[in-house]
Amino acid sequence: MLTINSFVMKPICKIKLFPTLLLISLFSIQLFSQDKGFTEYKGIVKDNDSKNELTFADINIVGTNISTITNNEGEFLIKIPNDLINPTLSVSYLGFKERNISLEDFKMLKRSTILLIPEATQLSQVNIITIKDAESLVKAMLSKKGENYGGNSKIMTAFYRETIKNRRKNASLSEAVVNIHKAPYTSLKNDKVDLIKARKSVDYTKLDTIAVKLIGGPFSALYTDMIKYQQFVFTFEDLKDYDFTFDNSSKVNNRDVYVVNFKQKDNIDYPLYFGKLYIDSESFALVSAAYSLNISNRELASKMFIRKKPRRVNVWPTKASYRVDYRIKDGQWYYGYSNIALSFKVDWEQKLFNSVYTLNSEMAVTDWRSDNTNSKPLNPLKPSMILSEEASGFSDPDFWGKYNIIEPEKSIESAIKKINRKLKKSS
Repeated sequence: MLTINSFVMKPICKIKLFPTLLLISLFSIQLFSQDKGFTEYKGIVKDNDSKNELTFADINIVGTNISTITNNEGEFLIKIPNDLINPTLSVSYLGFKERNISLEDFKMLKRSTILLIPEATQLSQVNIITIKDAESLVKAMLSKKGENYGGNSKIMTAFYRETIKNRRKNASLSEAVVNIHKAPYTSLKNDKVDLIKARKSVDYTKLDTIAVKLIGGPFSALYTDMIKYQQFVFTFEDLKDYDFTFDNSSKVNNRDVYVVNFKQKDNIDYPLYFGKLYIDSESFALVSAAYSLNISNRELASKMFIRKKPRRVNVWPTKASYRVDYRIKDGQWYYGYSNIALSFKVDWEQKLFNSVYTLNSEMAVTDWRSDNTNSKPLNPLKPSMILSEEASGFSDPDFWGKYNIIEPEKSIESAIKKINRKLKKSS
């Protein structure tokens, strides 16, 4: 048995073990109504200048909390209730002008393509009157979590997807719709997750002698929320271990955003994180963060991830990247999307070639409401949970019903088609 942490803390002497990867040894416009109270709309978001697809662009229905996000190929699918009057799509992306499109206009777009225009900003760091340097800005960001993210509880409906590959071969695909009982940011209580629907398929023949299972599932994605869970990346006490510098400013949702680079100081020898923080210039709220674990020291990085392994196998991380995005409504920011991308090499003694496993998990909030009654989950998940291995949902085209999901990219669509073929043969 070989166990790997998917989200680690720092430094090594302070590691707390949270959601983990468990490895166990084992042998053009597309639009159609479903006549079920909603209509599906599909499209793609691209850069107007380069025509490149824009990954993780936010798609929202104006005046509602209904939202989704583009996949790695810039594609999206959104389900809109038929009783909404004159709904409008709002499309936003960091560094681009926000675009609002009525559904009537959307139907007329060529190949359902939404083009966003890059937006230059003249924002200068000298405009920060009360902030003397980048580190001070980060301190202000951390200290304003109650003011910017609100003190009330929310119930968020979210879609979670997890894929595991052995090199380029899809070995495991898991998907779930969950309700997140989001605790107030001013509270010490952790978030809770209520499972609504889930499906999973594992092809052990693609896993060679190793089976990979993710412990934690949606909780792993939640822990990227560095405002709620500051202990996972940096708290006020950890700031002394980092260098912070300003990068070129940007814009999102027509708001000025400061960009702060951070990395561990040269004299720190244990692995910490490095990346970029995108901070709203008016409220000092964190808009987005993209960061990675420093794995240049293979031995130390392995110790942070690996808790248990077979004697004849060496395992080390080759990538550990994280992303979290927040959205704003009525002056309050809330968790909207997160992504974890991990890669590991597994090297068995006396074997000529090693195996490369990659795991990607992502979760997007697709709707939310205030929870004034502090309701409890009906089907609560534990942080140590593993999604059950049932493939039945893949054969049902209407499995997700009214729930919004992240549009699968082509590789996942291909994997689902293969699963369907296997199900038909076995039936």
